[in-house]
Order: sequence, then structure tokens, then C-alpha cells
Amino acid sequence: MVDFERELRTAMRTGKVVIGSKSTLKALMFGKAKLVIVASNCPRDIREDIFYYAKLADIPVYIFPGSSWDLGAVCGKPFMVASLAIIDPGESEILQLAEKAKS
Repeated sequence: MVDFERELRTAMRTGKVVIGSKSTLKALMFGKAKLVIVASNCPRDIREDIFYYAKLADIPVYIFPGSSWDLGAVCGKPFMVASLAIIDPGESEILQLAEKAKS
């Protein structure tokens, strides 16, 4: 968990990350996302849309164990973040950590 948060902060700092459900869905639809992170309390309709488009594009989805407030805090934002998409991981190893968590 701590490693994932550290790698997410590194991706925010050195890579390209889009925050928010609409931006995440857009990145999924255009196939730009490499990984999608969803808060555990993300609204059901948004979560279902994200999982649907991620499955179509074969993009992994990581469910963040904390709330959207926690995910926002990890991202360094003073607001809730229900979902985000990693476009470019930068110097982080977040894609490998998400694969380990999935398997």
C-alpha cells in the first residue's frame, strides 16, 4: 500500500496523469490510458462505465482501498478524486505494482 502511494505520487510528479471521472473515461475511450485507478467508494454508475471501457481496451483497473478523499490526498489535491488514469507513468513503477496486485 505504501509503495503504491509512493509510486502514484512519483507518477503525478514525473508522468502524465488525468484526474476525474470524465477525463478518465475519455482517456479510456481513446485508448490513451495505461492504468486506471478507482477509489473504493466511487459511484456505481461511474465504476461500471470505467470497467466496461477498460475491458474493451484491455486496460488494467486498480481499486484503491481508501476513499475518494484518501485518493485525493495521495494525489496532493484538496478535493475528492473518484478516479484517475495514468497516461504516462514517468519514472514510477506503478504499472508493475498494479500488475502484481492484480495477480
